[in-house]
Amino acid sequence: MRTVTVAWQPEADRFEALGGQAQHPIAINAPHQGPAAGFSPADLLLAAAGSCAAWDVVEILRKQRQPLTSLSVSVHGRQHEGAPHQFEDVELLFEAAGRGLDAHKVERAVALSETRYCAVLATIRGVARVSCRVEVREAAA
Repeated sequence: MRTVTVAWQPEADRFEALGGQAQHPIAINAPHQGPAAGFSPADLLLAAAGSCAAWDVVEILRKQRQPLTSLSVSVHGRQHEGAPHQFEDVELLFEAAGRGLDAHKVERAVALSETRYCAVLATIRGVARVSCRVEVREAAA
C-alpha cells in the first residue's frame, strides 16, 4: 500500500504533500485562487500520468536495448466546465530521440504503457478518454 500525506500550511496558503521513500515535499496550490506556489491538484494528476507512462517507456526501451537519449511527455487535459471539473480528455505527446532509435519500438512501448502498464492512465481511463501520440527524431551526433 502506498501512502502520501497532505498537510495544510496556512502561512503559505497551500498544502504540502509528502510521499515516497525519501519523503520529498511537493507544494500544492489552491485550485483556483492565490499566488502560484506549486502545482494545482489537477496539474499533479496530469504530471502523474505523464511520468508514470514515461517510466514505462524508458524501461521497455532499455530492455530492448534501444538507444534512447531523451524523452519528454506533454500531457494536455480538458476538464468538464461544471463541478467537479473532471477530466474528459487526456492526451499525451511523447517526444523521443536517439541515434538509430526504432520508431516502431517506441510506438509499441507507448502503446504498452497506455493499455497495460501505467496505473495512473488505467485509473484516468475510467473517467476520461486517453490518447497518445509519438514523435521520434534522430539525436544529434
